Amino acid sequence: MLSPNEQARYSKQIILPEMGMEGQEKLRTAKVLVIGAGGLGCPILQYLAAAGVGTIGIADGDVIDVSNLQRQVLYTGQEVGQSKAAVAEKKLNELNPNCTLFVHNVRIDAGNVLDILRNYDIIVDGSDNFPTRYLVNDACIILDKPMVSGAIYKFEGQVSVFNYMGGPTYRCIFPEPPGADESPNCADIGVIATLPGIIGTIQANEVIKMITGIGEVLSGKLLVIDTLTMNTHFFAFKLIEANKHITSLEGHGQSCAPIIVKNITYDEVLKMVQQEKGVKLVDVREQEEHYLSNIGGQNIPLSTFDTQYTLLDPNDTIILYCASGVRSNDFAKRLTAKGYTKVLNLKNGINVLGVM
Repeated sequence: MLSPNEQARYSKQIILPEMGMEGQEKLRTAKVLVIGAGGLGCPILQYLAAAGVGTIGIADGDVIDVSNLQRQVLYTGQEVGQSKAAVAEKKLNELNPNCTLFVHNVRIDAGNVLDILRNYDIIVDGSDNFPTRYLVNDACIILDKPMVSGAIYKFEGQVSVFNYMGGPTYRCIFPEPPGADESPNCADIGVIATLPGIIGTIQANEVIKMITGIGEVLSGKLLVIDTLTMNTHFFAFKLIEANKHITSLEGHGQSCAPIIVKNITYDEVLKMVQQEKGVKLVDVREQEEHYLSNIGGQNIPLSTFDTQYTLLDPNDTIILYCASGVRSNDFAKRLTAKGYTKVLNLKNGINVLGVM
């Protein structure tokens, strides 16, 4: 039975004839796991908590980076470096103390996914990479759990619901993951700030419909939205029965863990350049910017990364810099993804140094 406080909090939902007190009670007893507390996860978590979902799991092993703040609206600059899952828990508790929250401060992998998923009714995938999506899909099939899936790329987003009431699975529309050379690196994809909010909110809406039994769930249909034109398309797909016969998670070894770049100060840069051998300083700004002001080193613009990163020796300690530290951080992540292990980034760039 909802308390008077809960009835007042959810009154605008309860007065909907399709929802009513019964629907709100269903939300209260539901258990939902959100995988990823990033761009998609933030709006999903906020709206599920606000709507009154009784138990919410937050699964994310990443920490907040300054580049997240453009679209991950749960976080502030003061929380950079902190655990996303832990900060999300705190914010959601403040948003709605009636929710019971469970934090899984880990990266979902084949070793933990079944144990984490089995305690929830609905799984919401807000991850940002193909290996996790296929892993979660297969785990949901083994455990017979529905999966609400969202994906974003630049200006386009997709939403669908898989494994719902015997319906099609993720593999029924996307049979196999793309090869490593067929999809962008996880650290390299750009996205407009508003897109995760749009797609994540639709995912949360699908969860609410599933729990309460109202509306038509996006099972067997893929919704695609282009935010540049606001055109929407639906693609229908059917169950391929063979995709329901997954019984193990063998072969799920590929990873797309977030790449964390080590930042260093200008004083540390000077010390390393003066005292250590094999240190390479690289300006990743455009040639015109490098000509106007720099602190020395080689100039390899970020825009030329794909064709010029091989000019750098993997055995060197490579210190990257730009104007503010953003482009050099991006360059560092790409370089690390190529197998370079000694990569450092000049914190906050050279603008704060007053270099002329």
